[in-house]
Amino acid sequence: MGSEEKVLRMIKITIVVVVFLLTAAQVYAQQERRDKAVFVESKNEFWDSVKTTLEKFYKKDAAAKKKLLVDFSQYNPPKSIKEFTTSWHNKPISQAVSGMCWCFSTTSFFESEIFRLSKREIKLSELFTVYWEYIEKARGYVQARGDQEFGEGSQSDAVIRIWKNHGIVPAEAYTGLLHGQPFHDHAKLFAELDTYLKSLKTSNNWNEDEVERSVKSILNHYIGAPPEKILVGNKEMTPKEYFEKIVKLNLDDYVELVSFADRPYYSWVEYDVPDNWWHSSAYFNVPLNDFMSAVKSAVRSGYTEVLAGDVSEPGLEGHAGIAVIPTFDIPPQYIDESARIFRFKNGTTGDDHGIHLVGYTQQNGAEWYLIKDSGAGSRNNSHPGYYFFHEDFVKLKMLGVMLPKSAIPELVKTMGK
Repeated sequence: MGSEEKVLRMIKITIVVVVFLLTAAQVYAQQERRDKAVFVESKNEFWDSVKTTLEKFYKKDAAAKKKLLVDFSQYNPPKSIKEFTTSWHNKPISQAVSGMCWCFSTTSFFESEIFRLSKREIKLSELFTVYWEYIEKARGYVQARGDQEFGEGSQSDAVIRIWKNHGIVPAEAYTGLLHGQPFHDHAKLFAELDTYLKSLKTSNNWNEDEVERSVKSILNHYIGAPPEKILVGNKEMTPKEYFEKIVKLNLDDYVELVSFADRPYYSWVEYDVPDNWWHSSAYFNVPLNDFMSAVKSAVRSGYTEVLAGDVSEPGLEGHAGIAVIPTFDIPPQYIDESARIFRFKNGTTGDDHGIHLVGYTQQNGAEWYLIKDSGAGSRNNSHPGYYFFHEDFVKLKMLGVMLPKSAIPELVKTMGK
């Protein structure tokens, strides 16, 4: 092999080596690559368009539901809360998605009573009472073998019963809201309680202690367990001690009036509505004139009151913020005991809401009442958290009133034991 051939061969070998090294370097570099993981929002625009298109195809055109209401523009109600003479009360708060109006209204009433009697501003926990009322309902349900109403609602009288048996705590000690939860929502809570209790009829497991433990477990999951002790200043107290030493109300100083023409007047009667699930007869039945006089004289004397009755009416609407009785329902001169009991018996008047009466005013010869309301509808007007109730609405549609006995001394004389 000549020198020229040797040089060519060396060149070829060199080229092969270089190519090999470059290829090896590439392979090595590929083996050493490290892919980075990232999180991205999953999207499938075409699939979304398919679903949307199909939903539109299957959806039946439904006419917008309309509610029969009175034409509120023909009324001339008070324009603002400033027109009312009011008694002290804590600001309105929302019960949100729950049936706790009975407790919100009555707790608010007792807060006003604490201030009236001692000038102390205290905010109490509604949910503490609600928690223990659910326990009491479950016990009653077991004892009745399921033959008992079980719902979210209750009565003002239940607040007295719970506070006597369990005490009460300040609002900050027990909110019933989970961490970060902005509003109350008892839809899932009640559905689970209701399903569980109904299942007892099938399982026939009427063990009261076991049922109580299960109900507490459900309540604790959704609204947390209420405190057994709280810190007041530097002193530890039980809920009962807090009621006795801080709240210091005599709960026997309060009474509920009703007016039912089918029951003996000036006698104690059972309030025959589903939310009176324990069949309390601690309701004093009076003629309608006495009922309305008690409502009017009490608020004008600086007392507040709890009203319970029907708010599913064409004369009440949240955006209007008022409650009236339209003449197409009944002219005002015909609102009497017969009209009232007629509606109660045929079911067009029911006990579906509890509210707190906190003030009054007169306009064009008519009495208007300032109503503090925890329901959602009251948040949609120019005075959020309140309604303005015409006296005719109270006369026809409010079934019961809780107030201090000291506000109605003449009626108290007729009560006996």
